[in-house]
Amino acid sequence: MMSIEKAKAHLAAYGMADKVLEFSVSSATVELAAKALGCEPAHIAKSILLGQPDGTYLVLAAGDAKLDNRKFKDRFGTKPKMMPYDMVEEAVGHAPGGVCPFGIKEGISVWLDESLRRFSVVYPAAGSSNSAVPMTMDELETASRALGWVDVCKLSEEA
Repeated sequence: MMSIEKAKAHLAAYGMADKVLEFSVSSATVELAAKALGCEPAHIAKSILLGQPDGTYLVLAAGDAKLDNRKFKDRFGTKPKMMPYDMVEEAVGHAPGGVCPFGIKEGISVWLDESLRRFSVVYPAAGSSNSAVPMTMDELETASRALGWVDVCKLSEEA
């Protein structure tokens, strides 16, 4: 099953599969997704994938946020280690550019960063490099099966 199909099947359990948007252009980066959607980059819910000693973490954050190493270490007790690009698909089940918390492999810890709470709707990917799904914070919290909200990012200076 293709990644986007896995994501849609996951979202269908929450009545949200029909919300998935597919584009004729790439939405693989925050900038490309914002362009495809016609929104500000900050509204893109990007996936930050970390391979930690105790497992894989997927942190969803606003498109204009960056992981803050100190905040992450304070929260999780370990330095963040970005997942190597060539290991992403194997670890999560989605290739880079389509990583999202929907239809992923078991055992991945999903967290939502506070940077997203500024918005009423954000757009995470939906398993492919040309998809997104508009979600409210409540929908995102439910469908992502997040373990909770964390403050592990900082906004870029120009935000």
